[in-house]
Amino acid sequence: MNLSVQLAPRHQTGLLLANPVMTASGTFGYGTEYSHLFDIQRLGAIVCKGTTLEAKDGNPQPRLAETACGVLNSIGLQNIGVNSLIKEKTPIWASWRVPVIVNIAGETIDDYAKVAGKLDGVAGVSAIEVNISCPNIKAGGAEFGTNPKSAAEVTAAVKAATSLPMLVKLTPNTSDIARVAVAVAEAGADAISLINTLKGIAIDITRRRPLLGNITGGLSGPAIKPVALYMVYEVARAVEVPVIGCGGITTASDAIEFIMAGASAIQVGTASFTNPRAPLDVLEGIEQFMQKEGIEDIAELIGAARG
Repeated sequence: MNLSVQLAPRHQTGLLLANPVMTASGTFGYGTEYSHLFDIQRLGAIVCKGTTLEAKDGNPQPRLAETACGVLNSIGLQNIGVNSLIKEKTPIWASWRVPVIVNIAGETIDDYAKVAGKLDGVAGVSAIEVNISCPNIKAGGAEFGTNPKSAAEVTAAVKAATSLPMLVKLTPNTSDIARVAVAVAEAGADAISLINTLKGIAIDITRRRPLLGNITGGLSGPAIKPVALYMVYEVARAVEVPVIGCGGITTASDAIEFIMAGASAIQVGTASFTNPRAPLDVLEGIEQFMQKEGIEDIAELIGAARG
């Protein structure tokens, strides 16, 4: 049974995954936090938390709020910065079998290019995921991902700064995600990840104030799955590069829906908060489904629901 997927067919070295199950940035730390809980080497890829040029403290507390079938988060890209990441994390990743993809973010296009350039050629880094979709920072992030022109500009700048395969992660907080996807694909993206969180708010009725310290946050979890699935379906029809589905995936059935909608791979995110083993459970469930259905190659499922 073949579960392998190629996420960068246009790239000179490619990005071959042993299976389509990835972790989502911001929900799996640097991978080391989960390595004692299950065999993370069995996953297709690990995407580390968002990394910026300089270390960031993130947004004021509180940063998390539970919602119906989901979570609002406003972490604000708290991270150790790219230089510390290269010094402290990449030597560990270099000894792993599972590829590690570094999610990068910035306040300016130049920030993105500089972070990408620093990661180029670093052992332990298999690819870059360009985050133009974070709704929880004051500058950059989703500002670049809401329209095709700016999204393409960031993509092109990162492409010029690195020889690594490049994924671009899109925001759902835009009027036409398919147009943005086409723009970043034409600008050089090897694959497209979608979606990041939906912008939302919660109110503390006792204090009569927004619950989160940053006022707004990003909604994730099962509540956003139908939206994410629709957007994956639309984008997969619009672009020629591989699509990676993310948003509310909790079970293998969820993952298979995304694959049938056109995703070549999927990312498990918020589910890891309640079940740290969720990515492996999803992988094992996909394997069981394929065995039951007599499917020999995962490629038979990709886009199967599109007719």
